[in-house]
Amino acid sequence: MIPGVILAGGSSRRLGGGDKCLLPLGEGSILTHVISSLRPQTSALLINSNSDPALFQHTGLPVQADVLPGRLGPLAGIHTAMLWARAIGADAVLTTPADTPFLPADLVIRLNTGRNAGQAAFALSDGELHPVAGIWPSALAEQLQDHLANGVYRVRTWLGQISFKTVEFEAGGIDPFWNINTPDDLAVARAAVAP
Repeated sequence: MIPGVILAGGSSRRLGGGDKCLLPLGEGSILTHVISSLRPQTSALLINSNSDPALFQHTGLPVQADVLPGRLGPLAGIHTAMLWARAIGADAVLTTPADTPFLPADLVIRLNTGRNAGQAAFALSDGELHPVAGIWPSALAEQLQDHLANGVYRVRTWLGQISFKTVEFEAGGIDPFWNINTPDDLAVARAAVAP
């Protein structure tokens, strides 16, 4: 199995600031829905966040801030994920956002079988690429660090420099990679999980 890292670095300005993944959803939070989906699919889980680790203590998961300083965005979290994966002996790592509570139960196995050794693989749904929901070779850590050192922080720009495959997922009902950004989004998610 592949380890996974949940990227919880967004500032969530449209939801009042703070760590939006901790907002209540159903009987837990947005984050606990993500964890519940990923735990059976991964060999280990880590939360990547620059917030106070105590905020995530209830999950029982380790928390690691970005290795690189300066809050450089999702790519810095992906870089941290690669280094962590390498440290625990894994040659690849799954990353997902912390605000996508409807991730597919077969995400990891489908992404992993859809790629060749040394390649990344990313989810695609309804014609849209979701590069933060993907599997990354941990060997790319140094190349990514050089990319960030050059001041380029966009994930899609980085994709132009690596080999990757995409895997199509069904987007019927609520798209499994839909993320919660606004109060209206949160209301939709709460209605979807209501008994």
